[in-house]
Amino acid sequence: MTSFDQETLRQDFFSLFGLPRQQGLDVDRLEVLYRDIQSRVHPDKHAHLADGDKRLAMQWATHVNEAYQTLKNPLQRARYLLQLAGHDVRLETNTAMPIEFLVEQMELREAVASAKDAGDADPLDVLHRRLKKDIRAEYAALQQALDDHALERAGELVRQLMFQEKLIHEVDDALEVMER
Repeated sequence: MTSFDQETLRQDFFSLFGLPRQQGLDVDRLEVLYRDIQSRVHPDKHAHLADGDKRLAMQWATHVNEAYQTLKNPLQRARYLLQLAGHDVRLETNTAMPIEFLVEQMELREAVASAKDAGDADPLDVLHRRLKKDIRAEYAALQQALDDHALERAGELVRQLMFQEKLIHEVDDALEVMER
């Protein structure tokens, strides 16, 4: 079928693509590697084989897709790196955040709601640019924390970025509604 086997299927996502285990990643290279592997393992290419080989092709295609989706998203990639390092981010149980961060998030959400209610896209545009800038800075800090093996700090940043990413999606959705 391919040069892939069940043992190779158990590789971590970085090894699967032959990439270093790090937050900083060449996403364009990942895309090329993904397309190459996917072209070799796609189940349609193996429809003529025995059922066991077809199942293996399906497993591979699923694994490659999951790996690609995880690694191309910087937040998911960070969570995966923390998982590989044995660090539980405790998303469900650790809700502790710096009070300043939480207050800022509440204020930003109120600003989004006010702008939506007023039907005013200008404050949302300003907020969107600010959030993008803040998120870029947070991702830089996250990459540094992961590079320094400061896993606890990286976990905190992952939890904060989840809030920030959700908020920027809310702003995007509000802007989209206003553009209609």
